[in-house]
Amino acid sequence: MTSKAKTIAEYLDALPSERKTAVSKLQKCIKKKLPKGFKEEISYGMIGYVVPQSLYPDGYHCNPELPLPFMSIASQKNFIAVYHMGLYADKKLLDWFTNEYSKTVKSKLDMGKSCIRFKKPEEIPYKLIGELASKVSPQDWISTYENILKKK
Repeated sequence: MTSKAKTIAEYLDALPSERKTAVSKLQKCIKKKLPKGFKEEISYGMIGYVVPQSLYPDGYHCNPELPLPFMSIASQKNFIAVYHMGLYADKKLLDWFTNEYSKTVKSKLDMGKSCIRFKKPEEIPYKLIGELASKVSPQDWISTYENILKKK
């Protein structure tokens, strides 16, 4: 579900109360741990964390006018999602996360390539998501991204 919100506050205000609490908490724990240089903004109708074009003028290869996406939070129809492009791009990071997740959460990990889905807000491992956010700097992400593009 893509939001038409223009600001983070608008995005959060439009959520049902049970989702608003969880998404707000995710947003706070990510912002607290995210390395300097990323920018929080509405991106693709979600709360996004991007490498701003002041750091990476080339932007996103699919649309160079947009900043390079890295991480997002979204309230979808049946779940809350955390999207982390680093999980899709870096096997070591994915292995670390899946291992830590199994130690932290009793339920099975529900995950796509870069999407972690939480059907029950009370099962969101906020501390682990914050730690995941801290693992990749903007410079690391740019390097990984460029290496992936070269392989294509």
